[in-house]
Amino acid sequence: MSRRDTHGEAGAPQARLLELFAGHRLTPTQRRIARCLVENAATAAFLSSSELAELTGVSQPSVTRFAMALGYDGFPDLRRHLRELHLGDSRSEDGANAYQHAVAAEMANLEGLAAALQDPGPVQRAAVLLAESRPLAILGLRVAAPLAEYLRFFAAKFHPDVRVATGEDDLEQARAAGGSAVLAVMLPRYPRQAIDLLGACKDLGFTTVTITDAPIGPAVPLSDILLSAPVSTDLMFDSQAAPMVLAAVLLQAMCDVSPHGPDRLEQFETSAERRRLFVP
Repeated sequence: MSRRDTHGEAGAPQARLLELFAGHRLTPTQRRIARCLVENAATAAFLSSSELAELTGVSQPSVTRFAMALGYDGFPDLRRHLRELHLGDSRSEDGANAYQHAVAAEMANLEGLAAALQDPGPVQRAAVLLAESRPLAILGLRVAAPLAEYLRFFAAKFHPDVRVATGEDDLEQARAAGGSAVLAVMLPRYPRQAIDLLGACKDLGFTTVTITDAPIGPAVPLSDILLSAPVSTDLMFDSQAAPMVLAAVLLQAMCDVSPHGPDRLEQFETSAERRRLFVP
């Protein structure tokens, strides 16, 4: 029998999860899973059972038994409830259509990202490394390519040398020119070529900062700093609103620590006005 009718009041995701687990006699392994969910509250509602098992270091059947110990029919039922907790209300009974649910799920992703950014340390450390790299190489293939181009376009406003890397030759040239860091975008489904290039970054001695969708996956062992924001899977094609916002936050942090960033931005505005680049 499902327990999806007992979710608590809206509040911090961690507090809602703690309330969910309260009153249950859990085994040590199950407490470990519960603790992992609380520590990763921003993305917990969007993990599969195998992803949660990998993140926690337990078996997939242990995740299923954990969900059943809480009174759910299985992990999919628990995950549905975790998403409801993430949204703060029951999506199954609100009368909204599938498109509205998809938007609501994306709003929940953004709320989770905001909660994760309560600790700005990883973004700030990444910003320093990326701003100091000359040149700065940005890697993103297939579905990640538009976000990589977004990062290149705006980083070039304040960074003197930004390059998009699509192959190992590009990475070797950036390294030979003095580059010290690579900003990689790795979003599902993860292209094998992109993972191979991320491995090449490590072989070449780059420090790698990776924007991805979850704190687990093939990019994790190849990344020095991992910045995660979940993608929404409620529609036929993934929505990347949260990774896009995370990219904008990272650009802001990079500009903040770039010694010549404000001057370069001002120079661009002066040039744009002189060339009448934009319509008033």
